[in-house]
Amino acid sequence: MYLRKYCHLDCQEIVTLFTETVYKINRHDYTRAQCDAWTSSSHDLERWQRLLQAHDSVVAVEKGKIIGFGDIDETGYLDHLYVHHEYQRQKVATKICDYLERNAVMITTHASITARPFFEKRGYHVVRQQQVSRDGQLLTNYVMIKVRKDEKR
Repeated sequence: MYLRKYCHLDCQEIVTLFTETVYKINRHDYTRAQCDAWTSSSHDLERWQRLLQAHDSVVAVEKGKIIGFGDIDETGYLDHLYVHHEYQRQKVATKICDYLERNAVMITTHASITARPFFEKRGYHVVRQQQVSRDGQLLTNYVMIKVRKDEKR
């Protein structure tokens, strides 16, 4: 597995990975209706393209297949972190996060119920639990922050 910068040709594969991950992994913590609402933006490839190009976005690739992706903006907001359902618990998310966090002193994310333990193990702490409304569904997530004090810049 290796990491590389996102390019516009990755968009459809990333959106497919995102959708499949929500239904196959996050579905354990959220209802079908919540997953439907969560993935409702997956049809808007132009929106995804703009977002991923505006952020520092990276993809994890193995044997020519994207197996994970993540992005962070200039403020330190880690927006997306998704790993293909067949590559869970293989350090893919860890490698993506290591890359995304490399230049940030403070990182903020809105972690799903599913992702919260991963971020806690990385030193993030919960600021608050929140309910996000999307397409008439309330989705629980956690505003989490990590402050990196010991890193040399």
